[in-house]
Amino acid sequence: MSAASPSTPTTPQGEGRAANSRFTRVASVLMALCLGTMAVAVFSNVVLRYGFGSGIPASEELSRLLFVWMVFIGAAAAYPAGEHMAFTSLAGLLAHKPLAFGLLTAVIRLLVIAACVMLGWGAWQQVVVGMGSHSVVLGYSSALLPLPALLCALAIGVMALVELVLRKPLDLGHGAEVE
Repeated sequence: MSAASPSTPTTPQGEGRAANSRFTRVASVLMALCLGTMAVAVFSNVVLRYGFGSGIPASEELSRLLFVWMVFIGAAAAYPAGEHMAFTSLAGLLAHKPLAFGLLTAVIRLLVIAACVMLGWGAWQQVVVGMGSHSVVLGYSSALLPLPALLCALAIGVMALVELVLRKPLDLGHGAEVE
């Protein structure tokens, strides 16, 4: 019996990839649950409205809440995969100059962290405001609508901070598209 199988991470980078993979799988399952629930709720509502002249009042409210959560879960899951919009033209030109490329990478990560701080701060303010009110039909706290933005900002901010500290280079392999 070998000490480590090929799928067992043995390096810090391997552990990071395993954590990202686990994070991506959990996010994918959560997004699928949101989408499936939304599809069933909306389909049932349409059938009831057009077929029987009634409907499910909570369907629209539930779908809106799940859609917001699904979008922000997807945004957080897209970050470690490098699937957010990236303008790599300048970075590509500096890829052969390690010092300049490293500096640009650090600046980009700092800008991502700054954007996450601003998004998180605004989302937190909306969470606090929403704690005092509830949705009309389902009665859930209105703080549940901006909460995924706060969690997304925290997740992406932490991932960017870890990449900054570990000095992880930018991934320029996003494809052949020219900005």
